[in-house]
Amino acid sequence: MTDTTLADATTAPAKPAAKPARPYFSSGPCAKPPGWNAAKLAADSLGRSHRSKIGKQRLQYCIDLMRELLGIPDTHRIGIVPGSDTGAFEMAMWTMLGARPVTALAWESFGEGWVTDAVKQLKIDPTVIRADYGQLPDLGQVDWSNDVLFTWNGTTSGVRVPNGDWIADDRGGLSFADATSGVFAYDLPWDKIDVATFSWQKVLGGEGAHGVLILGPRAVERLESYTPAWPLPKVFRLVSKGKLAEGVFKGETINTPSMLAVEDAIFSLEWAKSLGERGLIARSDANAAALNEIVEARDWLGHLAVDEASRSTTSVCLTVDADEAVIKKMVSLLEAEGAAYDIGGYRDAPPGLRIWCGATVDTADIAALGPWLDWAYATARAA
Repeated sequence: MTDTTLADATTAPAKPAAKPARPYFSSGPCAKPPGWNAAKLAADSLGRSHRSKIGKQRLQYCIDLMRELLGIPDTHRIGIVPGSDTGAFEMAMWTMLGARPVTALAWESFGEGWVTDAVKQLKIDPTVIRADYGQLPDLGQVDWSNDVLFTWNGTTSGVRVPNGDWIADDRGGLSFADATSGVFAYDLPWDKIDVATFSWQKVLGGEGAHGVLILGPRAVERLESYTPAWPLPKVFRLVSKGKLAEGVFKGETINTPSMLAVEDAIFSLEWAKSLGERGLIARSDANAAALNEIVEARDWLGHLAVDEASRSTTSVCLTVDADEAVIKKMVSLLEAEGAAYDIGGYRDAPPGLRIWCGATVDTADIAALGPWLDWAYATARAA
């Protein structure tokens, strides 16, 4: 492991000899799977209606692959919806909240976004349980007679819930899990989750703009027995004549999907199937472990999420012993050299670095990043 003395030099050190082969460390859209090439995507559905026989077949095949790979029980519906993970989660909020009191957990920007939606848009007065960036709130405070909103993996803070043990088996309310950077990276307990959302652009390395909405039987019961007090936009409507619009969960999307994005997701899912869910999790874990070795060998780097039990293995957020200007300079230097793209911390988070360690990233590229971080840190400080 590279020694930290380079970072203490007053002049810029020599550039490392080797770069990451694929320097794509963005936290969304994330790196494409190894071996991806646009020419490898199936093209028969392109230029065709999504309502054609082949369009419906490919959408259903995509849903079937997600179900098989994630081990989602037949009791749960899976739908492809507009608006990425945000659209999927807001669809769930707008159609199901209001029947019970609401508790919202917020420890990073997206959790805070759901609080804002509940308070300012839906005019609900939720119980809000907060924690600072890098921390997890006290999950023991949650009242499961309420509907509960939370992020499984806080993409902008690098903090995740450690497991689903804290979710009550006998809950009266529904559990709403924004799981966008957690699905395919952790073994999710589907019996504990009534509503889950994610997008292909995270662990699968797919394209943005499309979301996935997963509904357990209790969520379906809510949809069919409760009508919200507020109007619903067309793209949020999951019920017709008091019954779930089952077609949405069989490839009959509410609005027009990009079949190119669907074919891209299918490519990623078929690659993922060759590894299995455990293989995907193992790749993420190996990447996070390699990055942790880099952090532990440098006294100027640290984890924003101090508690390892709740530290993300996908969107890993790092602190840097430097001011914001130096950190921004580091990010710019690495991008200019083609050594690391898009690793600046999220705009609402404390200044730092954010390095994606999901399954589509190769561990060798994480390891190769260490010397480049040394170079960028020393160079930015000497500037």
